[in-house]
Amino acid sequence: MLSEDDLAPTWAQQFDRWLKDALEARLAEPYAMVVSTSTPQGRPSVRSVLLRGVSEAGFVFHTNYTSRKGQELAANPAAALVFPWYVIGRQVVVDGNVEVLDAAESDAYWASRPQGSQLSALASPQSQVIESREELEGRRATLFDKYGTGQVPRPSRWGGLKLVPTAVEFWQAGPDRLHDRLRYRLEDGAWLVERLAP
Repeated sequence: MLSEDDLAPTWAQQFDRWLKDALEARLAEPYAMVVSTSTPQGRPSVRSVLLRGVSEAGFVFHTNYTSRKGQELAANPAAALVFPWYVIGRQVVVDGNVEVLDAAESDAYWASRPQGSQLSALASPQSQVIESREELEGRRATLFDKYGTGQVPRPSRWGGLKLVPTAVEFWQAGPDRLHDRLRYRLEDGAWLVERLAP
């Protein structure tokens, strides 16, 4: 059972507690989160990405800005996240708006990535139709020939995004599907805690 008395003072502290539990449980992908956006026509669009940072300011991930999610977020920054930690009977659902990180933050994260990941990101026209796997591998090989084992520059089309939450729900599985759902919700600049029916 999850009670209001169990909650941390802030959603970020509560998320940190649950993330630590997910890590201790050795979940296969504890940093995986589902990101939901929408098309200009209002059609839902969803995919999994990796969380790369979290603080009171929000949840950070990185992508190609010209990818499907990048273009959809540029047109409509409203988005939702789900952390599906079902193995331990939990999930976290987040609503908010997405902001582009500044270039310095994107550069710092890019520099921390393995060179192979940098080359793949540079080679990939993410979400675009391509002729074949061989075409993609050829692009990557050409870039490897160009940069060798040296520094690969971050393309301007690739960088960080931060979802700034307006609501963060903590869902805990309960017996007979009588689950617990406690939500931190921002209202008039203050965070409220609400219990939702399962």
